[in-house]
Amino acid sequence: MSDYFKDRRVVVTGGAGFLGSFVVEGLQKRGCKNILVPRIEDYDLVNIKDIIRMYEDMKPDVVIHLAAVVGGIGANREHPGEFFYKNLMMGVQLIEQGRLCKIEKFVAIGTVCAYPKHTPVPFKEEDLWKGYPEETNAPYGLAKKMLLVQSQAYHAEYGFNSIFLLPVNLYGPGDNFNPDTSHVIPALIKKCIDAVDSGADYIDCWGTGKVSREFIYVADAAEGILLATENYDGPEPVNIGAGFEITIKELVEKIVKLTGFKGDIRWDRSKLDGQPRRCLDTSRAKKYFGFEAKKPFDEGLKETIDWYIINKNKI
Repeated sequence: MSDYFKDRRVVVTGGAGFLGSFVVEGLQKRGCKNILVPRIEDYDLVNIKDIIRMYEDMKPDVVIHLAAVVGGIGANREHPGEFFYKNLMMGVQLIEQGRLCKIEKFVAIGTVCAYPKHTPVPFKEEDLWKGYPEETNAPYGLAKKMLLVQSQAYHAEYGFNSIFLLPVNLYGPGDNFNPDTSHVIPALIKKCIDAVDSGADYIDCWGTGKVSREFIYVADAAEGILLATENYDGPEPVNIGAGFEITIKELVEKIVKLTGFKGDIRWDRSKLDGQPRRCLDTSRAKKYFGFEAKKPFDEGLKETIDWYIINKNKI
């Protein structure tokens, strides 16, 4: 580990959240003495006045922008306007005010949802503009992708050091298990554990199970973000992923086995599958800043399930 963070003031928006808590832990391990986390109770980062006040109060050298309004397919379909507006305004205004405050570096976190619906697998960064995103999460994906446009424009005109990273779907201990807003892994874990606890003889799963996804363990994603912050200053977007894909059917079968659920799996084909396939080309991250995901998927799944079993009555 370098001493890059040792004397820098680092703001982590969303630092109290799922990914943010692992990024903060990683900063602490790197000896960062000034980690600043703006709380929503104190700073509404959709509001430009709060952003200006946050910069004045915290005086960061580096901003790692993780805060986002996110959710699974259901939440994206129910709140497309909110997801577009809040994510766009947070990011665009944080970058512009960061430029005006002459911060040293801005790390913008994008999303795999920014990729076109029918991107060839594995997804390469140069394919980002070859089509429209999958419709159910396009407003969110496009709002985030505008931060790439802004970052590259600010590099070109102002010499502003803003980098743009594209993490694939996250999972791990401390994930969001709220069924209204959770992503697929915590949603399935909760369904299986709840069914075991209640003695239910079946669970319902969305879609057909035929689509594929890629998942990265949250601590691995945090490490990738911190390595990029330390070592990468270029305008090109960079994928942060584990470089594998698994069908939703295979994922359900793994979670069923690991949770001990013995009942039937029922597929609700009236629910949308979302993007047909997802799997990232991760060679650019390895080349530019030496990042490779470490956590084996089955091991990470078991840790996530164990965490939920211990904490389910507290969340």
